[in-house]
Amino acid sequence: MGCFFSRRRKPAQGGQQAAAAAGAGQEAAAAAGEEKAPRYSWEQRAKIDPKDYTFSGLKGETVGRLPGKVAGQQFVIQDCENCCVYIFDHSATITIDDCINCQIFLGPIKGSVFFRDCKDCKCIVACQQFRTRDCRRLEVFLCCATQPVIESSTGMKFGCFQYYYPELALQFKDAGLSIFNNTWSNIHDFTPLSGENNWGLLPENAVVQDYVPLPSSEELKAVRVSTDAMRSIIPITRGRRQRSSDESCLVVFFAGDYTTANARKLIDEMTGKGFQLVQTKEVSMKAEDAQRVFQQCASEFIPLLEKGFCIGEQGISVSRCRQFLQLC
Repeated sequence: MGCFFSRRRKPAQGGQQAAAAAGAGQEAAAAAGEEKAPRYSWEQRAKIDPKDYTFSGLKGETVGRLPGKVAGQQFVIQDCENCCVYIFDHSATITIDDCINCQIFLGPIKGSVFFRDCKDCKCIVACQQFRTRDCRRLEVFLCCATQPVIESSTGMKFGCFQYYYPELALQFKDAGLSIFNNTWSNIHDFTPLSGENNWGLLPENAVVQDYVPLPSSEELKAVRVSTDAMRSIIPITRGRRQRSSDESCLVVFFAGDYTTANARKLIDEMTGKGFQLVQTKEVSMKAEDAQRVFQQCASEFIPLLEKGFCIGEQGISVSRCRQFLQLC
């Protein structure tokens, strides 16, 4: 008869350390794997509360957003009555629905602004696209890069955008808008009525502050607003108003370090001497455009077109303009 004995062998101390190290390594690798897991752009965006970008159901209030508080987001204004609304910032798009007897300022809008079912409102608006539907008696000081459109709207009045505060120029840039591209008076009516005109122009001497007053709340007073036409960020143009002279001239500034500053300086000098600015345009010109505009002199200017956008200004009273340019 025999016996069989066995005894459990204790692992060596080095083996325990190796096992522990292996376990730790696996945990570290797992942690590293988690850290390196891809993060998508929508996961990194700051969460946005729609309430911060909406004014709704207000009655008789003065409300607004200071520079930097909208920062390119969409905004909604709806069901407001007898309110003063100021958006002192650039935005993506803005919709205004069912507002009555409101005074509204909207800073540069990268995309579209859409007024629907509004009446008796006075507005100052800068945008890429402007549209109204089912609106009544809106008075708008407008800067619009494309042709403004009205639809099923009556009693509409338009004037040229006039406004200034220190942050406004940079906001135009952030919104991708040029201060020289403004078709404020070139309105297209989708639903014209035979024998009637659904829109017209505000008086040439209209004072912006009489339509949209400066903000009265302590918070919004911090924005240093000026409605002085001479300080307006947008050059004030006659647009489609009847001209006082049949003579006109075109001045072109080619791209350079001081193109915008020089164009603004000339505008200020000319208007200060009684000239009237019809329209301005910032465009990229091609060789065929130069041939059409400059004709026999085109060959001299075509090399300059490769440097970037050109700014053109059309003013009336050509004889005086020639004299002014010679004095410069």
